[in-house]
Amino acid sequence: MRNKVRCLIIGSGPAGYTAAIYASRANLEPVLFEGLQPGGQLTTTTEVENFPGYPEGITGPELMEDLKKQALRYGTEIFPGRATSVDFSVRPFKVTIDNEYVIEADTVIISTGATAKYLGLPDETKYAGQGVSACATCDGFFYRKKKVAVVGGGDTACEEATYLSGLADKVYLVVRKPYLRASQIMQERVMNNPKIEILFEHNAVGLYGEKGVEGVHLVKRMGEPDEEKIDLAIDGFFLAIGHTPNTDIFKDFLELDEVGYIKIDNPTSKTNIEGVFAAGDVADPNYRQAITAAGMGCRAAMDAERYLSEKGL
Repeated sequence: MRNKVRCLIIGSGPAGYTAAIYASRANLEPVLFEGLQPGGQLTTTTEVENFPGYPEGITGPELMEDLKKQALRYGTEIFPGRATSVDFSVRPFKVTIDNEYVIEADTVIISTGATAKYLGLPDETKYAGQGVSACATCDGFFYRKKKVAVVGGGDTACEEATYLSGLADKVYLVVRKPYLRASQIMQERVMNNPKIEILFEHNAVGLYGEKGVEGVHLVKRMGEPDEEKIDLAIDGFFLAIGHTPNTDIFKDFLELDEVGYIKIDNPTSKTNIEGVFAAGDVADPNYRQAITAAGMGCRAAMDAERYLSEKGL
């Protein structure tokens, strides 16, 4: 393994692998470290039907393997391992991998993604890919004419519920508080939607079903004298309680928003540190789709190539 590289890509997934494809074809000789979850979040998704070029659909792991093979074909060096610390105050930049060894890089592309927040129920793991999802846009198609529940009370939950109402027969919005935290316009949108029923002061405590999700165990007014246990029949269970961008190791150097997403100088992928670029969900709180992440990976590689050319590196 080289100790000094022109382009280092931290993280895989659609953004990282696409950046690698473009960077390697531009002769940047990139090195990519896959991170804790090689292939990213999409490897936990069964069917992907909205990625262009796959008219019959494809599984998430297969799609990521295709992208990885394409990056390897053009010369990207791909290694297991995750970045555990960085020093962007010096040039070349220093990135420590697995707390063991340091790689120097003229440019760094960050594509470490964002992790969906879950309730922490064992059943969420049990039914992963069998009725549990954290992305309505990704998986809503599979619940046409069915009943689904969305957990959350903010703008994201209201947006997911509204989106799903265009597909499902019935959408339950499960809110643990007696009110919505969403903006007024989003509140009005869900309250005026005849397909959406808001269940205030309800907590999801478990799921049930033989070969997939068939229902959710709810507790109404948990901890109160009139606490009530309810079993609600549903076909899909959607989490919409937020995402956590994987940016902890960058916070001392990069500008982040209030949630922790990396701020970039749109429409480029440039961060506040010249020569450091960000792509995919780690810098995208809005779309979080495989295709938008791939597009950002393309931008990041092109930005890195232009930077290296301008600096004569």
